[in-house]
Amino acid sequence: MPNRLASRGHLAPYLASVVLLATGCHATVKDRLLHGDLAAKKDHCASLVQAPAQGLSSALAAYEEQLAKRTGVWVLEDGAGAMVSRAWLAENALKSIDVQYFIFSSDNVGLIAIDYLIQAAKRGVKVRLLIDDLLYDTDAELLQLMDAQENLEVRVYNPNLKTGKSLPVALTKAAMDFRGANQRMHNKTFIVDGQAVITGGRNIADEYFDFNTQFNFRDRDVLLLGEAVAQVSRSFDQFWSDKRSAQVTGLMGPADPKVAQRFASQLRRYACDPNNFRTSTRKRISQVPLVFQQLAATNELHWVDDVVFVSDDPGKNPGKEGLGGGGLATTTLIEIVRAAKKRIVIQTPYLITTSLGEKLFQETTKRGVQVIIMTNSLPTTDGLAAHRGYQRVRSKLLAAGVELYEFRPDARIRRDLMSSAQVRSMRKLPIYSLHAKTMVVDDELLVIGTFNLDPRSANLNTECVVLIPSAAAARGVLDWIEQEIKPENSLRVTEKDNGDRFAPWTLRFRTWLAGFVPAAIL
Repeated sequence: MPNRLASRGHLAPYLASVVLLATGCHATVKDRLLHGDLAAKKDHCASLVQAPAQGLSSALAAYEEQLAKRTGVWVLEDGAGAMVSRAWLAENALKSIDVQYFIFSSDNVGLIAIDYLIQAAKRGVKVRLLIDDLLYDTDAELLQLMDAQENLEVRVYNPNLKTGKSLPVALTKAAMDFRGANQRMHNKTFIVDGQAVITGGRNIADEYFDFNTQFNFRDRDVLLLGEAVAQVSRSFDQFWSDKRSAQVTGLMGPADPKVAQRFASQLRRYACDPNNFRTSTRKRISQVPLVFQQLAATNELHWVDDVVFVSDDPGKNPGKEGLGGGGLATTTLIEIVRAAKKRIVIQTPYLITTSLGEKLFQETTKRGVQVIIMTNSLPTTDGLAAHRGYQRVRSKLLAAGVELYEFRPDARIRRDLMSSAQVRSMRKLPIYSLHAKTMVVDDELLVIGTFNLDPRSANLNTECVVLIPSAAAARGVLDWIEQEIKPENSLRVTEKDNGDRFAPWTLRFRTWLAGFVPAAIL
């Protein structure tokens, strides 16, 4: 498993705060970079030839007319490719980079991503980083050092449990305002120069890009170019200026300028080291413009009218009693399901329905609409409490007429999906967990975003989804899902058979113990 809490914060935040704060006595990332095991033994930066930033316009010149009126859509199925795309966009930014994530880790991918942001800021690019307070997997001191860099500002969303908080304060907050502590920002957007955005299921950490040698996520993002980018930018600005988004300096005070400068220098040396950042990966980044040309030749870059970005408002459902309330993303998805005429195909890592959801699916199948849902099996999930919630409703979903598939831990397709050279060279593959949040409706509407089919996404987390009315884009995603639900990759669930049988009894027992977590916050 990843060396962090369950990736989406299924555990109650007061438990998360205890773990996160109580384990803060280990060496900080700053100390490890400056004096410890992450400190570069040799400076490789001088040997790197860094091409000057070209901006996105040169690579997209052939699409100038489409960019003004339509949205270019490229679905990022490949984890390593999704990372490379972000890196190339950051390398070629000229004006702005706006980054919004639920999880931002200080593992290898995370540190190199931070270096990319700092290098862009040094070129004069205005960089804004907004992360949720609960599950950024790094030291708050690191955020302080990033914020001290010129042209780079860091804000923390809903900082009520972690950043600048002592353990007693965090525990008190969790106990006195349970709903407020549970309201997290699950949005994920990466916007460059107002021309391109990547959004979808991936956070920033090794396992979202196939670089973890023990555990990786099968995930999905989408790159948007042109018209729809402005919608995402407006949403980012709304979150950035919201009262819940606090400046790091306001929470922790300013960093020592000399330490911040030395940190940036040492981080640069870390990122230049080919042991940390493979030469083959750098080469792949440099070839992204060629990929755009290939996409044009193969029609994989889809130009679509009427792409819509839907995001919940910051502070979703303020003042609501209990843990319900819904949200704009929730309402939109319900309306889409009700409008379906033939078939709905869904991938979701967590599947915990309420009576409302079960009734919705039952009404849908009674209309003659086929509903197919693929989710994790017990051995592939990263959230035992969430899976326990799914176990409770599995029979109800079958009774509602839903075709259920659970991702096998021994899925043959894993080697095709895990794309980094580092993992492909391994004889024994890491555990692979479904993390994609996708819906295809009537083979012509593609929905990609951050929304999981569970009460937390419906009522607590802010979520975002992209609605892409394109049969061609939908077909490309369906090709993958149809492969992934084949018998060699997923188990068709029945009343008598499910993926729990692939799990050892110890895992099944731990899942049973996880049943104490209230279903409403799963």
